Amino acid sequence: MTESGQATAARERARAREIFDALGAAFPDARCELDYSNAWQLLIATVLSAQTTDVRVNQITKELFAHWPDNAALAHADPHDVAQVVRPLGFGARRAEHITTLAAQLAERWDGRVPPDRDALVALKGVGRKTSHVVLSEAFGIPELAVDTHVLRTSRRLGLTTADDPLAVERDLVGQFDRVDLPQLSHRLIFLGRRVCHARNPECARCPVVRLCPSAQAKPDPAGARD
Repeated sequence: MTESGQATAARERARAREIFDALGAAFPDARCELDYSNAWQLLIATVLSAQTTDVRVNQITKELFAHWPDNAALAHADPHDVAQVVRPLGFGARRAEHITTLAAQLAERWDGRVPPDRDALVALKGVGRKTSHVVLSEAFGIPELAVDTHVLRTSRRLGLTTADDPLAVERDLVGQFDRVDLPQLSHRLIFLGRRVCHARNPECARCPVVRLCPSAQAKPDPAGARD
């Protein structure tokens, strides 16, 4: 890398650190908002969270785990019965098929345990890179960046990336932040996206990083606008 390239990279990392710290001050309680008590519950809840909200998933998993409290129980469950429980999330039959098949695969391949390995996780039914990173970071303390729709949107608006592909966004962010901070970076960007930087009508007047946001400077939004 040239001297000018090194200087540019240093400026980008310094700006990224400023954004990270400002978000930490604004959202000191940023965390995974799914309810779980072990790695298996987290895996199932994260798979169910696709195309719905964590609040809704938490309502459903309370009943789901009461009926099928461990992997062995879910692996032998009738998918039709499971579908009745998860139906309020939408796509009940498909979600039920995903998690019962996943449980059966865990039983067959890993003796019912959740493997602390990304390749092993993404080989399971319904598990993608984002879900695997949530589980690795939250359940096993392995620092990975989970890129969901909020992380993708907020990182683009903040000028941390110009990519629109989750893997490319992940690559850009990993290059600007310390690896140990990646899980918390994901939480802070998700909190920002859920609470302030909405997909439509972001509340720029309330944003804790508005002065660092090129999107807000280029196109300020009306104060108090909401989804």
